[in-house]
Amino acid sequence: MSETHLNRPDPEQLLRQLQAAERYERRGSVKVFLGYTSRVGKSVRMLDEARRRKERGEDVVVGATQPVLSPDVEALLAKLEVIPLKFIDGIPVMDVEAILKRHPRVCVVDGLAHNNPPSSRHARRWEDVEELLEAGISILTSVNLQYIDEYKEKVEQITGRHVVESVPLSFLRSADEIEVVDIPTDMALERAGEMPAETADLQDSETAAQQQKLGKLREMALLLAADIVDHQLEMYMLRHGVEQTWGTQERILVCIKAGVNARQMLESGRRNADRFRGELYVVHVREGDTSPQEEAGLNESLAHARSLGAHVEILEEQDWVAAVLRFAREHRITQIFIHHSRKETWLERLFGSGVDRLIRSAEGIDIRVFPQ
Repeated sequence: MSETHLNRPDPEQLLRQLQAAERYERRGSVKVFLGYTSRVGKSVRMLDEARRRKERGEDVVVGATQPVLSPDVEALLAKLEVIPLKFIDGIPVMDVEAILKRHPRVCVVDGLAHNNPPSSRHARRWEDVEELLEAGISILTSVNLQYIDEYKEKVEQITGRHVVESVPLSFLRSADEIEVVDIPTDMALERAGEMPAETADLQDSETAAQQQKLGKLREMALLLAADIVDHQLEMYMLRHGVEQTWGTQERILVCIKAGVNARQMLESGRRNADRFRGELYVVHVREGDTSPQEEAGLNESLAHARSLGAHVEILEEQDWVAAVLRFAREHRITQIFIHHSRKETWLERLFGSGVDRLIRSAEGIDIRVFPQ
């Protein structure tokens, strides 16, 4: 068989490559500003980019804004051309016809998940955006994690808040760029009015619980953004006919102890393993006797680990740090998740804790510490 024949592209692969390239050239581009919760500053970040683009000479308009505007948002809108919303059945909606007629290079669309009234051109605002994209207009838009259709149930389980409006994950996966608007969880609580700055007490159990919930949402948003970046790379490779050859890379090890609630670590480990198409390992090192209550909690954690599809191992050794490191080296672990108590003994203050020893000794392995 000739070398020319061996290197000839597969017809179906070539067709997919051509279709992807044609679609990419025809459509406008999308940049999504993603927030893990409300009031992280998505609108300000998005409009500030619009302002910078206008100052660089790009033709930019604002097609849709949120119903309630902060002073910072109003100040930015004053520097941009705004196409007024129109009213259908008394409800303000984005004027798609006016935007198509104006045909700017870039259109800013806030509140991507909004629903339109029944007699509208499209049922949802993200469908309005699809029409603008097909017309070759690029989009800057924003959305919160809780409004992504495939994440609504997960977020509701964490926050207890139900939302009706939604955007399909497929829309975000089609984006050309995604930016997570990220702020510390304590600042997010302050902005939401749930932790006033003058009375904030991070040791308060209610505040700590709220921060833990926001931490979960933040991690979900960051992992989602990373997954979308991976998809963008896959689409780039498809357009350029580059074959994907990578395989499993990440191996995550979650270390659980008796008397510690490991559910958060285990579920975070599962999400990260899925995100990196990796493997999840869970170990417990038996160092001594445990109470019946601790043993019951440990068995519950191990059962949960198995339900998540983890490889579970029980190790017997007096030095848990040495046992974990040996296991990690043998299984080529790349990340270790470990619990650490906020309460230190006087010996730990003088000589360092086991977690400190693990961090110092785990060369080439990332350590993620979960304080409890």
